[in-house]
Amino acid sequence: MKNNLLARFAENIFWLARYMERAENLARILEVTGAHSRDDQGHQDWTAILEMNADMERFREHHRRVTVRSAARFYVLDQDNPTSIVFAVMMARENARSVRHLISTEMWTQINMLHARLKELGGRDIVPTRLAGLCGDIKEACQAHTGITEGTLYQDEGWSFYWMGKAIERADQTSRLVDIGHRRATLSGHAFDSLALESHWTVMLHSAAGYQAFCRTHRVRMHPSEVLDFLLLGRRFPRSIATCLDEAHAFMARLRDLHGVDVERAGLPLLDGLKARLIATRLEDVVNGGLHDFIDDVQRQLTAFTSELARSVFGHDF
Repeated sequence: MKNNLLARFAENIFWLARYMERAENLARILEVTGAHSRDDQGHQDWTAILEMNADMERFREHHRRVTVRSAARFYVLDQDNPTSIVFAVMMARENARSVRHLISTEMWTQINMLHARLKELGGRDIVPTRLAGLCGDIKEACQAHTGITEGTLYQDEGWSFYWMGKAIERADQTSRLVDIGHRRATLSGHAFDSLALESHWTVMLHSAAGYQAFCRTHRVRMHPSEVLDFLLLGRRFPRSIATCLDEAHAFMARLRDLHGVDVERAGLPLLDGLKARLIATRLEDVVNGGLHDFIDDVQRQLTAFTSELARSVFGHDF
């Protein structure tokens, strides 16, 4: 954008949304894992979260074993872990502080309250009997932030950058969930469409907040290909990759049409290409051709879009 100061504000609002979405998503996955996920020994399986965030190496630097306590400390309390909840909310607050004059008082107050609550947490709050409740509270606080923002944020350029950031983060998080979920199902030794893995796909749907929505549109007995199609290509589920890309594209078009932002240089062609590819995609082809490679390419395109946005709109020089 021509106004560098405004460009900085736009970037901070974009990342404010991404960090809050990231915190909500992780809180939900921790809550679901504690309640449902089990390995082949019947124990709670926390390694999937580490694999999803590519955190195993960093985790091993400070923890010997993957347990509920070590995973919770790493992902809830560790302020030095860039993928933890407390880090995400801390960064969201920093971004909110820098645009304090652009966001509503209600948004700022609610983020401050959540940040203060997280800073007060200690080891006693993440014991196994309390973890699910704590993560549920954090998730609801993040959802309250989304509702407050929807109801109070002035609908100028910042509004479009905020919701575009949320859509991009949701697409990224869903892609990570699908990738690791399918890979672990495949490595378990069961066939891709084995009904024996129904609980596995149920957990994945719960982790994406999509279980009830899926059950509204599909038969009672769950089929893995239907779950993948729902999360990748479904256009009525708010966290599917296809829906998120549609929304991000719509906000880019709004920035162009209402605010004169040069979105053609800011990554819109990348979103156009990715959307067209998803529209032309058949799940059968994706699975047969390698789901991991497909997801990997989607993530590369999302990263390229964010980089182009940073260069062309937010004024970064790299």
